[in-house]
Amino acid sequence: MSETATPESRAELPAQSPPVDPAETAAVTNKAAAPGRLSWWHGDGGEGAKRNLGLIAVLVVLVVIGAATRSDLYSNPDWVWNNTLTILKLASVVGVVTVGMTFVIIGGGIDLSVGAIVALAGVWCTTVATQSYGAGGMIFSALTVGVAVGLVNGLLISYGRLVPFIATLAMMVAARGLAAEISDKQTQVSNNTFINDIAATQLLGIPLLVYILAAVVAAGWVLLNRTTFGRRTVAVGGNPEAARLAGIDVRRHTLLLYALSGLCCGIAAVMLTAQANSAQAAMANLYELDAIAAAIIGGTLLSGGRGTIVGSLLGVLIFSTITNLFAINGLSTEAQNMVKGGIIVGAVLVQQVQFRSLTQFLGRNRATTA
Repeated sequence: MSETATPESRAELPAQSPPVDPAETAAVTNKAAAPGRLSWWHGDGGEGAKRNLGLIAVLVVLVVIGAATRSDLYSNPDWVWNNTLTILKLASVVGVVTVGMTFVIIGGGIDLSVGAIVALAGVWCTTVATQSYGAGGMIFSALTVGVAVGLVNGLLISYGRLVPFIATLAMMVAARGLAAEISDKQTQVSNNTFINDIAATQLLGIPLLVYILAAVVAAGWVLLNRTTFGRRTVAVGGNPEAARLAGIDVRRHTLLLYALSGLCCGIAAVMLTAQANSAQAAMANLYELDAIAAAIIGGTLLSGGRGTIVGSLLGVLIFSTITNLFAINGLSTEAQNMVKGGIIVGAVLVQQVQFRSLTQFLGRNRATTA
């Protein structure tokens, strides 16, 4: 015989959950997920974006200063376009060198010999014997010399266990000396029309040198961010011992990094020779300092383990814009150096800005929309 449920027994039964509104559930889920979407901005993923935004802000400030100081020039659209192309051409050679330098610094090294390698490769490819093989022989010679000298640097550092600073400093002196010996301290004129036309050729109104820089930057970005080689570079620079325990051949990878830097120097040597229609032992002077400073301003840690190709490119553009700004205002070399040092410090400080107000605004906006 079945028992009749009393009020007391009904109270003991578990209460049923109220009906769930799908729209309300979706709103709550979206509200909770909104901050998660912005977590990249607070974490390591947003650091590169913050630094690049800071560098772009510095470029904008420099353009505003140029427009304020030389309004007569900036009021002419044709002059602005031609001046922009001039800045890009000025940045092209140093930019290619900086790509190789960025890889070396991320890998925990330093290369003080890049300027000397450019000079040696340029002098070698413009000798009478090399020019007799035509443009192909000149380009092949410049690239081969750059890679060979880079390999020597890598061998001394990775297998000879020399400190990168000392090894590349010695190479800087030796390469300059060899370039002076080969050229007999004379300027060697390039008689090859194809090489000389590289700097004069334009495609769609943009110099070919700019396309070469864009190609090198794109290849460097892919190599660093989308390949095993790039991930190993970051690992070796961040913690060489941990990278070794993880199965990475640290010495061989270091060797390849310096060879890559030498390859970029060889490409830059061809570009610089095309611009000047000649080569000499004193060319590319202090390129190593410009490349290192551009990479550091772009967010590359001098201790290794972190860096971006895009940031380094923005650093090069900042330097080129500063130089152009000084030129159109007729500033002295001494004033240029002082102002350039101050702007470098300012650019580094801008990188540290965290854009908290912008982050909070985006968070509130997403939450309200949800």
